[in-house]
Amino acid sequence: MKLMVIDTSLGTCLAGSFRVESGHVEGLGIRQQDMTKGHQEHLGGFARDASRDAGGFEGVERIGVTVGPGSFTGLRVGLSFALGLGAALDCAVVGISTLDGLAASVPAEGWVVAAIDARRGQVYMRVFKDGVAVDEAQALAIHDAAAKILELVPDCDVALAGSGIEVLLAHETRLEKARLYPLSAPKAEALALLTATLDAQGHPPKPLYLRAPDATPPTRLPGQPRAAPA
Repeated sequence: MKLMVIDTSLGTCLAGSFRVESGHVEGLGIRQQDMTKGHQEHLGGFARDASRDAGGFEGVERIGVTVGPGSFTGLRVGLSFALGLGAALDCAVVGISTLDGLAASVPAEGWVVAAIDARRGQVYMRVFKDGVAVDEAQALAIHDAAAKILELVPDCDVALAGSGIEVLLAHETRLEKARLYPLSAPKAEALALLTATLDAQGHPPKPLYLRAPDATPPTRLPGQPRAAPA
């Protein structure tokens, strides 16, 4: 299966063309750059160049896109682009949880915890056992997340993957015994494999928001006078 993956959910901008056959992932063309802003200016060119290395968009059967949790703006950029490209190519678009992508980026044996630093004293987290998720993605206070990991795996025989590692270790030093994978984003090859294997209908390209956005709607229209103090 020839496919393309898009990731703008965290601190990277990725567009990659792959061929996946019987679990074997072959990279045909990959463009990736670390960035926290400016995904919209780079993503189209990355996709164009990655597809050119793969012989063009012809034959693409699926597009995988990360749906979060992650940056609100970044998610919208990636999802909009993937949906537009999917419509143009008349192919399925598969939504991939960023946490699932992180977990798939490390060895799957045993316990794996994917954790993203969500700021404001929280982490986005999901727990896996032997490659299968055992809970839903959650936004947890750091102390609650650390306590949950230690409750599940008291001996710390667990792999921790993602940017949440730093804040978890700062709170709970016992987690230093875990196998640490401080990934800033899911690996492109892991996203490609998930794109090929996930059920497209069961994983729609819709944003996964685990908490409300920091920005709030304005309380008055432009030019409207402020309310008089009570």
